Amino acid sequence: MFYYKVMKLVPKGHKPTHRGIIGIESAIVLIAFVIVAAALAFVVLNMGFSTTQKAKTSIIAALEEAGSSLEISGKLTGNADVVTTLGASFLNTTNIPLKVVSGGGSTNLDGNSTSVRFISSDINYDNIYRFGPIFQGSYVNSTEAWDEAVNRGWIAANEHPVSGDGPSETTGIIFWVINKNNNTILDIGEHVILSVGYNTNDRPKALDYVAFEITVPKGATLSVDRTVPNITTDVVDLG
Repeated sequence: MFYYKVMKLVPKGHKPTHRGIIGIESAIVLIAFVIVAAALAFVVLNMGFSTTQKAKTSIIAALEEAGSSLEISGKLTGNADVVTTLGASFLNTTNIPLKVVSGGGSTNLDGNSTSVRFISSDINYDNIYRFGPIFQGSYVNSTEAWDEAVNRGWIAANEHPVSGDGPSETTGIIFWVINKNNNTILDIGEHVILSVGYNTNDRPKALDYVAFEITVPKGATLSVDRTVPNITTDVVDLG
């Protein structure tokens, strides 16, 4: 029996190579790099989107806080006592019509969330808003609203600022002129009036300076100031 030895013939000057294997390994490494790079790119983009969203939210919140959520919706008026004998005429109340600014959001006028500061030539009260708003229905004028304040027991009948001697402390109440849902939230399309009834010693006279700062839960404080004109009629236009 004869055995033949098979010999592998290699051309002269040619050495065995592993280029195929090395090429596959390089491809695997390249793919790994691409996957890692894609993952890192996704993380970076996601962080960028998140940062942009947070910045947008912060900007919107800052704009909301910078602008007041309330604005004056008409002329300020006052109920006055016209003194024809010796003495000076004076205001019994000042009435400020308010509404939500165009494009603004609803705001809570509850007494726990809203405050009204009163400043005059020689007076500075931090908060005269003693009661929550009168929100059951709507009222034609401030006299009716103060009547309701008496009915609720907020002030005594003799403390009525128009028909009585005035409250024991200068007091602000808020009542609805246009009311949609009978709650303490002032919504778009609703109108309220802040009516300030003055204590006897605080009643403004002609040429007196009066200012009010209305602070609500959201938005900047709304500042309103006027100089009282000459008082010659029971209803005074304060502009």
